[in-house]
Amino acid sequence: MLESVRAAADRCPVPVEILVVDDSPPGQAAQHRESCRRHGARYLRGPRNVGAKRNLGVRHSAYDVLLFVDSDCRVPPGLLGRYAAALLDAPAEVAAIAGPTFPEPVPGPVFRLMSGSALLNDDLERPVRLRRVEWATTCNLAVRASAFAAAGGFRTDTIDPVGGEDVDLGLRLTARGQVIACDPGAVVTHAGAGTGSLPAVLRRFWLYGRSEQWLITRYPERRRTRLNPVTVTAAATVLALLGARRSRRSLWLAPAVAGALLVRDAARRGGVRAPVLARTLVEWTFDAGAVSAAVRLRRPDLLLAGFGPATAPERADGR
Repeated sequence: MLESVRAAADRCPVPVEILVVDDSPPGQAAQHRESCRRHGARYLRGPRNVGAKRNLGVRHSAYDVLLFVDSDCRVPPGLLGRYAAALLDAPAEVAAIAGPTFPEPVPGPVFRLMSGSALLNDDLERPVRLRRVEWATTCNLAVRASAFAAAGGFRTDTIDPVGGEDVDLGLRLTARGQVIACDPGAVVTHAGAGTGSLPAVLRRFWLYGRSEQWLITRYPERRRTRLNPVTVTAAATVLALLGARRSRRSLWLAPAVAGALLVRDAARRGGVRAPVLARTLVEWTFDAGAVSAAVRLRRPDLLLAGFGPATAPERADGR
């Protein structure tokens, strides 16, 4: 990441500063400090919460345009100049510009399987399809410093150290009547390990599901009723165990319900084929995370709830 940002900074026609906010253990932190020294970046020791990290970096920044990039990403040489020119020339109502993020291909069955997951990749790739968005992922988001300050920065009371803070920032910016425009050519590359490793994929889905429930508590008007398959399967399991006292046949209830829901979800996501069924089963980790968050928040009403958009997005093709 630092190598790529340094190269982009050297090609940018306006002044650039690079700030890294880190909470790694001492050994890794020393390595990161040395990397920052080599690449002319400023190292800041920060908290664990990602929103708080970014807020700290912004407080130490000096210029008018902020670009948020994650540590497992790479930027192309012209990205900083492209964002600076676009935002400085944009109308005042444009508070931010979002670009797409694409994963690096990695060999192996997990990457091939999950490359077809809209749940995993859609948010990262939306700037290719849309002209403007209500929010964007902060692994590739340029924001006017003044708009960021007026919105109050990132919230730091998320359920987990990361998850939902980028959505919340975008919604607060757009609620102020400002615009997050999309630039399909402002591409950032994400390390393929995030989609090539099953534990990494499961962790991402788990955090996504938990963050969605936190967002519903922040924006209850966006709550949508959703048939969470993990909630329904858990309820079927309880009923099956209670009924087993009378008949062992009731034990078939839970797997029958889970199977029916899996087929239903797979049919909606590409058809009842083995790869889609497998991918759908992995994606249910999102639903498990949502259940976990509902329990954590002591909100049983969220067990069958999802987070929806307020308005239809404006597509790049005008549809």
